[in-house]
Amino acid sequence: MGNSTQQVSFEKLAQDLSPALLRYLQRLVGDQAVADDLLQETLLRIARGLDSFSGRARVKTWAFSIATNAATDYFRQPDRRLRIVDVSEADSLPDTGRLVDERIVVDEMNACVRQVIDSLPDDYRAALVLHDLEGLTAEQTAEICDCSLATVKIRIHRARVRLKKALQQQCEFYRDTDSVLRCDRKS
Repeated sequence: MGNSTQQVSFEKLAQDLSPALLRYLQRLVGDQAVADDLLQETLLRIARGLDSFSGRARVKTWAFSIATNAATDYFRQPDRRLRIVDVSEADSLPDTGRLVDERIVVDEMNACVRQVIDSLPDDYRAALVLHDLEGLTAEQTAEICDCSLATVKIRIHRARVRLKKALQQQCEFYRDTDSVLRCDRKS
């Protein structure tokens, strides 16, 4: 896409970037419905700003910055700090005992990790999700987070340290008889 935004229609841009933006927002907020709403807000902001986009950054980086800002605005609303994360999809699986048990264990681990990610400061959470989950480079992450490369590297490092520490404090990790990594919440 490059810097030629004048030649790129909003429809094409939205079609190309929506899947990646939605995945990012889902990982960032941990709630499908909220991510859907934030994607729509992001697309509205892109549509409003496309004519004034200066081309100093890649369009994708610019779009991720807008998504990050939309999510940050969402988290700043006091009534939205607490989010309910739906991780109980085991009912939709075939009732085959072990499969359901495995899904419940995975859901518990996902819920634990999600709670820790949700507890990170917004800037740490955005850096961690963009870099470690979305696979963006540190340079791209810094550009999206509107900070220096050194700052984003510090944020990523600190987010990882907090994530590891919180998981160690909250979860007891072990390997089951099949050598599969499991966890139980500590009391």
